Amino acid sequence: MSEIATSGRAIDTLLEKVLCMNILSSDYFKELYKMKTFHEVVDEIYNQVDHVEPWMTGNCRGPSTAFCLLYKFFTMKLTVKQMYNLLKHPDSPYIRAIGFLYLRYLGDPKTLWNWFEPYVKDDEEFSPGSNGRKTTMGLYVRDLLLGQLWFHMEVAFRGQHISVNNFV
Repeated sequence: MSEIATSGRAIDTLLEKVLCMNILSSDYFKELYKMKTFHEVVDEIYNQVDHVEPWMTGNCRGPSTAFCLLYKFFTMKLTVKQMYNLLKHPDSPYIRAIGFLYLRYLGDPKTLWNWFEPYVKDDEEFSPGSNGRKTTMGLYVRDLLLGQLWFHMEVAFRGQHISVNNFV
């Protein structure tokens, strides 16, 4: 199956520079080098991710496990089939959430609505942040698609204003 249509931006420009540098220099990310398959990374998300904020919580302000794994996916250039596997995964909302983050940061803006639209009313509950506050996957998807910031980090499409009208 084919790779997902992307924005064409280099992966080292997708995230804020400080976060990107911290991911690439983190011991955890370096450990991910040994993971060679999509399924190994999915299993790691299942076992290790409990929020999808960019940064670890507490005094240690390193990159979060979720964003290290997201970056690992950036390096793997996911296929359409793999993305469907993430977005429909029944075992963990964090697997799904990282799939949506992948699309939001790397996906072609012209194709995002086709990916996101089936999930805007998804009622699965989870806590995207480390504070434990729950939301539905549908609200998460909508906020991720239409918002300009994700946990104080820019997710705006450079040079483009995004609204639902861009997608219908």
